Amino acid sequence: MTAQPLRQPALLLQSERPQDAVGVEALIDRAFGPGRFTKVSERVREFAAFRPDLSFCARRDGRLIGVVRQHLVRVGDRAAVFLGPLAVDEAERKSGAGIALVERACEAASAAGYQAVLLVGDLGFFRRAGFATAPGIVMPGPVDPRRVLARAPAAGEGLAGVVRAPEG
Repeated sequence: MTAQPLRQPALLLQSERPQDAVGVEALIDRAFGPGRFTKVSERVREFAAFRPDLSFCARRDGRLIGVVRQHLVRVGDRAAVFLGPLAVDEAERKSGAGIALVERACEAASAAGYQAVLLVGDLGFFRRAGFATAPGIVMPGPVDPRRVLARAPAAGEGLAGVVRAPEG
């Protein structure tokens, strides 16, 4: 008899809910540690408008295994979505949950009318979801410009300027 490979339970992606906050924060803390508060992405989140309706949790067998959050900002004169943090439980990092969360978040941003999604991250990972370097975007603090990414086609359509608080 041939052994059958174990099937992993299905991944469930859901909008972030208020009752998810404690588990989400704990997951982000485990993924990034206390150093996360020194990053330029945290400077953006200090003035950006959190959008839980554009943010998602990943669950497997009811267990929270990943999260992606999104915030509204402006880049120059354009409204944009700032993606991050993205955190996935260490045991699930090779499962595809991270890229599934990013793709779902970008779909939600587009459906809500936002054409530009930007982030600070690793191009090798985020390229799979359509991101490219965005040299015209100026972050509110020091950052390696190769890590400032925007989702194509936004990166190629002149998305440029200082990242700042959304209007209104």
